[in-house]
Amino acid sequence: MCSVCTIGVVAGLGLSRWIGVDDTLSGIWIGGLLASLSGWTVIWLLKKKINFKGMAILTTLAYYGLVIIPLYNREIIGHPLNKLWGIDKLILGVAFGTLFFVLAVIAYKVMKRKNGGHAHFKFEKVVIPITTLLILSAVFYFITK
Repeated sequence: MCSVCTIGVVAGLGLSRWIGVDDTLSGIWIGGLLASLSGWTVIWLLKKKINFKGMAILTTLAYYGLVIIPLYNREIIGHPLNKLWGIDKLILGVAFGTLFFVLAVIAYKVMKRKNGGHAHFKFEKVVIPITTLLILSAVFYFITK
């Protein structure tokens, strides 16, 4: 997790909402952003020597709660006509975005380890998660079209 990844995810989210794309696509970027911020915050706390049992889980739950609860209270999440496969589009996107962002970060770490602890190219750490979210967005774009 790095600050450039987080900025990339925020830019993708802002762009998707600005051009009026489907909530599933926005949710993908929200999920990636929340996963990135959660990981980034945990790493920052550890560097500050702040560590307690369940810190990563509590940090993650706090970020997701701070985003999802207000969206639910404003009825952006939960609208009966805003569903895909019986699940709210925004929640579905957040779940897929989170899952695939985390898998992309894990894939990067595995690839780096297999390459002697070095990235294959500059900014690989950024390119893999962002590209993963872009591909996932393209897939859902055609599913929801």
